[in-house]
Amino acid sequence: MSLDHRLSAEHEELRRTVEEFAHDVVAPKIGDFYERHEFPYEIVREMGRMGLFGLPFPEEYGGMGGDYLALGIALEELARVDSSVAITLEAGVSLGAMPVYSFGTEEQKREWLPRMCSGEILGAFGLTEPECGSDAGGTRTTAVREGDQWVINGTKCFITNSGTDITGLVTVTAVTGRTEDGRPLISSIIVPSGTPGFTVAEPYSKVGWNASDTRELSFADVRVPVENLLGEEGRGYAQFLRILDEGRIAISALATGLAQGCVDESLRYAKERRAFGRPIGDNQAIQFKLADMEMKAHTSRLAWRDAASRLVSGEPFKKEAALAKLYSSTVAVDNAREATQIHGGYGFMNEFPVARMWRDSKILEIGEGTSEVQRMLIAREMGLMG
Repeated sequence: MSLDHRLSAEHEELRRTVEEFAHDVVAPKIGDFYERHEFPYEIVREMGRMGLFGLPFPEEYGGMGGDYLALGIALEELARVDSSVAITLEAGVSLGAMPVYSFGTEEQKREWLPRMCSGEILGAFGLTEPECGSDAGGTRTTAVREGDQWVINGTKCFITNSGTDITGLVTVTAVTGRTEDGRPLISSIIVPSGTPGFTVAEPYSKVGWNASDTRELSFADVRVPVENLLGEEGRGYAQFLRILDEGRIAISALATGLAQGCVDESLRYAKERRAFGRPIGDNQAIQFKLADMEMKAHTSRLAWRDAASRLVSGEPFKKEAALAKLYSSTVAVDNAREATQIHGGYGFMNEFPVARMWRDSKILEIGEGTSEVQRMLIAREMGLMG
């Protein structure tokens, strides 16, 4: 395959459009939402009108007919300004709508996708549990079939987009049976918001991503029709391994955006801030920091675009997705730390975007597979089973 990851004219037009939206609409407003820990409904609605939630889906389901590369481009440009808005889009598409599109029946697709693609509703993905994070196979939530219904009991935690006023559904993984040797059969089931017994907790108090929605969910004898099974019974774990592989590309694009945003803000500051009678950017120590930050963001961009290109062309991409996610999240943390250092005391003030970026960066080494999990996946793809 070609390693030329320069954008097509169509993708470049999308990039410019989202860049303009991020700077003109998101940047002036998001700081206030962030400080109030408030979900930015008006910004999300505008993203829906732009078609961002439908980027990688076919037009027949209300999508824009694009691809995963287009989604990554949008995520990177948004995250250059703010990660709360970017993760709302990432989770809404990669974790909310993509499972329905990839594994749903035709009826499920037509019922849910048009509204998710338009941003009218958000979908969420309920995998993580209080005692089951990286070990997704340790799921304790259960779903027992009683007649024509599934009865769900359990708890999920750290679920993005699960408690907003426009959340329409949460797809949850649950144990629906056991194999002959006692291993759990994990299935995926769609639970519409407002279903009796489905309780959404108050938002978490978080270090970062403060303008995004993250909640704990509980299910107490929640009953949904058997038709809400997503894909084959017992295949939920395999389904979401695939979804997480794809999602790592999206997180890598988001992390790249944050890393580049740190460069943008630090370069601007280094040209404007004066010390000892001259701009601090005249100092070689600052120049070298910025050069290293730019190098890392550039390489991160190549990594996620390579993985996305492989996905789009139907090639194997598991290792490349893990490589991209591992590298990009590390770079995001590194650049956020250096950006704060370049800004000095101002970098510790929330009025400066780098303060948000510093707070938002760390979760990128944890969510959708920790850095340790990425190293495990990479080693396995290299033939080291362990």
